[in-house]
Amino acid sequence: MNNPEATGEALAILRSWENFQWYVVFMIVVVMFIYFSEIQKKNWRGIAAGMSLYMVHWFVEIINSLFQVFTGHALWTIPTGTAFLILIGVGIEISLMFSIMGLAVSKILPEDPREKILGIPSRLFVAILNAGIVSILEIILIMTPTFVWVWEWWNALTVFIFVYIPFFVVSCYCYYWEPKQQRIVIGTMAAINIALLVIFIGILGWI
Repeated sequence: MNNPEATGEALAILRSWENFQWYVVFMIVVVMFIYFSEIQKKNWRGIAAGMSLYMVHWFVEIINSLFQVFTGHALWTIPTGTAFLILIGVGIEISLMFSIMGLAVSKILPEDPREKILGIPSRLFVAILNAGIVSILEIILIMTPTFVWVWEWWNALTVFIFVYIPFFVVSCYCYYWEPKQQRIVIGTMAAINIALLVIFIGILGWI
């Protein structure tokens, strides 16, 4: 097991305001500006891509927190370096980043969903490409004290397959769905996430 003491360090700052920094307020305003700009342009498909990735992000983070509850250690954790640790594996900075990641990636999706890149459907190609890029960036992150893969079998390949491919595949495919399907999928995921947070934080106090 890699750096198991990181779990205790993360739990010690979980939802504590002691490390709060004012740059968080600035980041929130930047995210608001980005989404308000897209709303002004009526870029509903891009917004759907952003929100769908963000919903998958929250579901995965909840699962990671529950993994810590049942095994004693999360798959990944943030023991230091965040202004506010929301769940054991996600600080406010990471969450705000993922809130616009899907929207950002949608900017390179072609208008025609039938278009292919190197013989691969464009949406799948873009999803896998970005999943790979972010997985590589995570390798850099674990070289710092701010991000830890606790279990020795959790690595860039597993995070690529089980975390980032779902992130970007859902986002890139959601971009092309009909508005009704987008609303149903995003709304359903949001309802599930809210229910899980209410149960496991508000009622049971597990995560």
